[in-house]
Amino acid sequence: MRTPLLAGNWKMYKTPADTQAFFDGFLPLVAGTTGRDAAICPPYIDLAVALAAAKGSNVGIGAQNLATGKEGAMTGEISGYMLQTIGVKYVIIGHSERRQFFGENEAGVLSKTIAALEYGLIPIVCVGELLAERESGSTEAVLGAQFDGGIAPLTPEQFAKIVIAYEPVWAIGTGKVASPEQAADAHTFIRGKVAAKFGAAAAEATRILYGGSVKPDNVAGLMAKPDIDGALVGGASLDPKSFAAIVNF
Repeated sequence: MRTPLLAGNWKMYKTPADTQAFFDGFLPLVAGTTGRDAAICPPYIDLAVALAAAKGSNVGIGAQNLATGKEGAMTGEISGYMLQTIGVKYVIIGHSERRQFFGENEAGVLSKTIAALEYGLIPIVCVGELLAERESGSTEAVLGAQFDGGIAPLTPEQFAKIVIAYEPVWAIGTGKVASPEQAADAHTFIRGKVAAKFGAAAAEATRILYGGSVKPDNVAGLMAKPDIDGALVGGASLDPKSFAAIVNF
C-alpha cells in the first residue's frame, strides 16, 4: 500500500515571517492527520524557519531545487550536502518552470536526482507535457522521453528512493486541471514505464503524484484514482487552511 504524499511547492513566495505565520496556522489543522505524508517546499531563505516550525510535527520540509556536487565556485547555488546538513527531507527536481525558464534537460534532471540521493534527500522528479503536445497527441511520447532520459538510467536501488510527479504544464497555475481520467491515464502510462524498466514490484511501490492546479475542491476526485498517490500543490499550498484541506482530503 503506497502512502499518499501531499507536497506544497511555494515557488518564489513568502518571507521568513510569512513562513512562521503559515505554520502557526497550518500545523494545528493537520496535527491529528494520519495515513499520508505532508511536505512543504519553501524558498531557500525560508528553510530555517520552516524546519524549526515543523520540528516534531508530521510535516516534512523540502527544497525546490539543488545543484550537483558538494561545494565549490558555483555562485548562487545550493548543494544537496548543504540541504542535508540543516535537515531538509525532500527536493523538487525538473519542475516545468525549471525546464521552461532555466533550460533544464533530462541529463540535468538525472544528475540532480543522483546528487540528491547521494546526500539522503528524497527527490520529487517532475515530468509533464505542454498544451501543444497534449493537443497533438504526443503526451505519452513526451512522458516516455522524459522518463527514459531523466529517470530510467538510475540503478534499481536509486530508483526505489524517488517520488515521481506528473504535472501537465498546461494545468500549472492556469486554473485548468487535467480531469481525473486524464491524470489517471498519464499515471498509468508512467507506472507502465516503471514496470518495464524496473519490474512490477517497483511499479507497485512507486509513488506518482499529480501536480497542476490542485485545490481543496478537486483533490478528492484525483485521489480516488488508484494510480494517483498524492499531489504536488502550487498556489493552493500558500494558504494554511487551503493546504490543510488538501492534506486532509
